[in-house]
Amino acid sequence: MITGYKAARNRPLTRGQRLSDKALAAVRAPVEHGFAHLENWRVLGKVRTDPAWATALVRPLLVLTNREISR
Repeated sequence: MITGYKAARNRPLTRGQRLSDKALAAVRAPVEHGFAHLENWRVLGKVRTDPAWATALVRPLLVLTNREISR
């Protein structure tokens, strides 16, 4: 798992760290938005109750995520 950098009061981020955080946020945003939409549609609750249905859900989710990233 890749995590971003965190500044402290006595240690601000360098320019490279800020650019790295920005690049990471750009990659994560479409995926996070996709999960937020699924939570709003209450779809993820069904995954928790029926694991066999998860595969049918993940395929379209990946298609939507890849489409969003390619924009």
